[in-house]
Amino acid sequence: MLVIGDEILSGRTRDSNMHHLANELTRHGIRLMEARIVADEQADIVAAVNALRARHDNVFTSGGIGPTHDDITADAIAAAFGVPIGHRADAMALLQAHYDRAGLEFNEARRRMARIPDGATLIDNPISAAPGFTCGNVHVMAGVPKIFEAMLASVLPTLTGGDPLLSQSLRVMRGEGEIAEGFGALAAAFPDLSLGSYPFTQNGAYGTNLVIRGTDAAQIDAAMSRLVALYG
Repeated sequence: MLVIGDEILSGRTRDSNMHHLANELTRHGIRLMEARIVADEQADIVAAVNALRARHDNVFTSGGIGPTHDDITADAIAAAFGVPIGHRADAMALLQAHYDRAGLEFNEARRRMARIPDGATLIDNPISAAPGFTCGNVHVMAGVPKIFEAMLASVLPTLTGGDPLLSQSLRVMRGEGEIAEGFGALAAAFPDLSLGSYPFTQNGAYGTNLVIRGTDAAQIDAAMSRLVALYG
């Protein structure tokens, strides 16, 4: 995922889209492998998009596709793919109809949201009509959480996922240093599973949440049985 926006990096806005994306991808059997945040600088967006789309099957971006001068994501995506960008007739029609229904002027600023890189397919926006778009394996979506979530819901059915990621956890009142050796040996015994430890403190005492993840329920059950025998 690529999160775009000065407002995220300044702390003015708290990003929730990455959390939502991670949960939805997990449900669809797709692993989120990397996330980056970049400022509203075209060169930085282009570099990040090109790096991510070369490394991963799909890239999801959020932010920077609105009507103001600092909404430069569409131009950056066009530059990353080396294609022209202009007002698309189908996007213009969607927005014209939306603003006509609302009794608002479809002015030049709002027309900016119909600028789409050549060859892209539109992503439906049932909330405010301004579409996202997909270029190659890059899905470009709004930063407003409700709109991002709506756009993602229309993109996910088009992607090929795998088995949903399952997980079980065990909470133990022991620090990581106390459980590290046995937990590491268990991870080595189940190489197809992902085992993670997450420390916490409670009333001044150290504890650890031990989490086992994978797509094979039987393997997870077997690993959890051994974990409980060790620390339960």
